[in-house]
Amino acid sequence: MKLAIIGYGKMGRLIDQLAPEYGFAVHARVDVGEDFSQAAGADAAIEFTTPEAVCGNIEKLAALKLPVVVGTTGWLGHMDRVRSLTEKNGTALIWSPNFSVGVNVFLRVVREAARLLADEKEYGAWAWEIHHDTKKDAPSGTMLKLVDEMKAAGYPRNIDVSSNRAGRHPGTHEIGFDSAADTITLRHAARSREGFARGALKAAQWLVENQKTDRKQGVFEFSDVLFTKR
Repeated sequence: MKLAIIGYGKMGRLIDQLAPEYGFAVHARVDVGEDFSQAAGADAAIEFTTPEAVCGNIEKLAALKLPVVVGTTGWLGHMDRVRSLTEKNGTALIWSPNFSVGVNVFLRVVREAARLLADEKEYGAWAWEIHHDTKKDAPSGTMLKLVDEMKAAGYPRNIDVSSNRAGRHPGTHEIGFDSAADTITLRHAARSREGFARGALKAAQWLVENQKTDRKQGVFEFSDVLFTKR
């Protein structure tokens, strides 16, 4: 399988390093401002760049009929445009606020806890996260997704959200429920960026396999890769 890497920063280089483990040969490495035509002929692309570059990158990849995994966060306000570009060109896209398998399991655990405590009025909730000081968005996309999942599960009360940015921390997300009687704390802590890279490569595998069999088109989430039975 031939892979195009869009964005060649820390994540791009890590994906390059791990790609052979997932059956990929790196076909193209396209950094910011470089010509996208070199990505033509790839089976899939993985994009880790910046929020302001995402829509333009997706447009260029869609024009090449390339299915793409988007690991960049902070662009969801443009989702309608991204869906339109993907559908117009008959391609497929997978996005996630976080491509860690562990985080996606954590999302489900948090949702279930919020559902179980929805009617327990004495429990208040908080959501906190910390990342390295170069992360562009705060709160993180993962934090916003966690809060959305809690609300979707029926948790009706205020969720106090806070963020910190410091040092080189790869990312910790914490959800807590507190009452006069006790506290429940749920936490996911990343040790490195490797989990994000492996999840993105797993998603790219899924895209290529489905393009060969089901020809699935449209916009998908990483949860579709992990939890949907084929």
